[in-house]
Amino acid sequence: MAIKGVLFDFSGTLFCVESTESWLRTVTGRAGLALPQDELLHWTRRLEWAGALPGGVAPRMVPAHLAQLWADRDRSGELHRAAYEGLAREARLPWPELYGPLYERHMEPAAWAPYPDTAEVLEALRARGTGVAVVSNIGWDLRPVFRAHGLDTLVDTYALSYEHAVQKPDPRLFSVACHALGVAPEDTVMVGDNRRADAGAAALGCAVHLVDHRPVADRPDALRRVLDLVDRAD
Repeated sequence: MAIKGVLFDFSGTLFCVESTESWLRTVTGRAGLALPQDELLHWTRRLEWAGALPGGVAPRMVPAHLAQLWADRDRSGELHRAAYEGLAREARLPWPELYGPLYERHMEPAAWAPYPDTAEVLEALRARGTGVAVVSNIGWDLRPVFRAHGLDTLVDTYALSYEHAVQKPDPRLFSVACHALGVAPEDTVMVGDNRRADAGAAALGCAVHLVDHRPVADRPDALRRVLDLVDRAD
């Protein structure tokens, strides 16, 4: 099998979102709230327990009244915002005016950092003539993140769940990406960090390669394995 296209997940694969503490500190600081460290950590733990940061720690438990919203969150921007603002409200912050700014902060390019080998691997794939698509369950346009980090010219196309009202593991989202790249699924590998969502590409005939979702500093070179897969297939 010759690999002619590589599909990448976004969060936890190519990029990692800032820590919950950094997220909360940024938003409270903008609001003029100078929190003592112990208070900042208290509300950080509450938000992490709730799973309120998109791309961050998953909810420990999704409340029943948010269950359907959570299941469908990546089908539209409205659902995505409602789900995550709903989870943030479960933390019972004493500043209800911050729920909106917290959600909006996570969409800023500065809230995201590429993994150390992201640029290297994307550049190497471009040099090999291998098509690259980003296939993400998401409720907002992540293209500005790639532009801000100078990586947009290394991605050929994007298949974003909210733009197609379909979310991984549904094979239709992977099919959108393969069609846009002009490659057959059997000549494609999907690279992601979620065994359930990203492995859905296998139903379409794509190979699947999984990486661990870790902080940027703890995962320096996991994506380089993708180059080995491409070269070995050739």
